Amino acid sequence: MAHSFQPEIELDLPPERPVKPAVMRGLRLKCPNCGSGPLMRGYLKVRDHCAVCGEELHHHRADDGPAYLTILVTGHIIAPLIFWVFATFRPDPLIMAMGFTIGFVSVALFLLPRFKGMFVGLQWAKRMHGFGQDDLQDGS
Repeated sequence: MAHSFQPEIELDLPPERPVKPAVMRGLRLKCPNCGSGPLMRGYLKVRDHCAVCGEELHHHRADDGPAYLTILVTGHIIAPLIFWVFATFRPDPLIMAMGFTIGFVSVALFLLPRFKGMFVGLQWAKRMHGFGQDDLQDGS
């Protein structure tokens, strides 16, 4: 029976950041580091750095993730309502289409910046896309 030798490698890595608090802070549109400073400077524009703690936030790469998640969640919220309203009240199709279009857009516009904040918080906690590069440089 052959034994393979696996040397133990010690890496001087910075401590892990807690994911859940960072994601929840992003959901509340707050800085994932301190939870006090505002995350956004516009509807979807992430600040370059936190106004309270100075954490750099420009590293984020949310891309299309928040949009996909927004459509997925909003669709799962609105679709059962469409079936329930149609089965219960049998409204005119045009009225129903207009009402649920307005409802879908409203829910999506509410959720989109919050999901983007969640993505930024997750990336910060996992040190993705440049978050935490200062920690790695300070440690070496």
